[in-house]
Amino acid sequence: MTTVSRHTPGTPCWLDLMTTDAVAARAFYGEIFGWTFEGGSAETGGYTMCSARGQKAAGLGQLPPGSTYTPAWTVYFCTEDAEVTVEAVTREGGEVLKPPTAVLDRGRFAAFLDPTGALVGLWEPNRHIGASVVAEPGALNWCEVNTRDAARASRFYASVFELDAQRLNAPGFEYFTLSRAGKPCAGVLQMTDLWGDVPPHWMAYFGASEPDVVASVAVGLGGSVRVKPFDSPYGRIAVLIDPQGAVFSIVRPSVA
Repeated sequence: MTTVSRHTPGTPCWLDLMTTDAVAARAFYGEIFGWTFEGGSAETGGYTMCSARGQKAAGLGQLPPGSTYTPAWTVYFCTEDAEVTVEAVTREGGEVLKPPTAVLDRGRFAAFLDPTGALVGLWEPNRHIGASVVAEPGALNWCEVNTRDAARASRFYASVFELDAQRLNAPGFEYFTLSRAGKPCAGVLQMTDLWGDVPPHWMAYFGASEPDVVASVAVGLGGSVRVKPFDSPYGRIAVLIDPQGAVFSIVRPSVA
């Protein structure tokens, strides 16, 4: 198991799902990923920690009644100083939706739109570092922003989080990797007309030892498959939709 005790500032460190039916979502993800759950008290507004083999992998919360938001996964980048980071977000053309806000003694979070319209979060850790397990089945393995202007988005994230953005030599599509100290931490994908009216968004990839099996189980539990399992240079991938409508990906990484 790949466990972490600290996330590098400027890299993804957490993700959570806000949904219209948290109870049903726990049942769904518990079945496909083997997650266990803790929390969900009134003190945290029902927010639940999702664990993979005893290590925190993600969060799950209930959207309030009347919310205009649709169920979705949000990726959070680690920051040492949320105020400084939101200043950089504004300076580089992003829009702050939620200013830095304390979450008990766990840390502080903020949320913003990048200049191309994708929602992303910030997490300044205190007692809660973010995910304590990564790069394993049921845990975050990769994330990327799907956007209508990949060049603009890559410059934005590189500047705000002091990352190195490099365009891949990949004929047929436009893709940038975002790296810290030579280690890729996220990606930027150019959306084409084939995406239709899908808005810009961050996509989370969860590890899955058997993507075809997970996709089949997800359908049996009321979810659906947006993109059937396929092989890529980076592993076998599928894009799924949970029963409440949140989209996520699963991947079995290629063996180096």
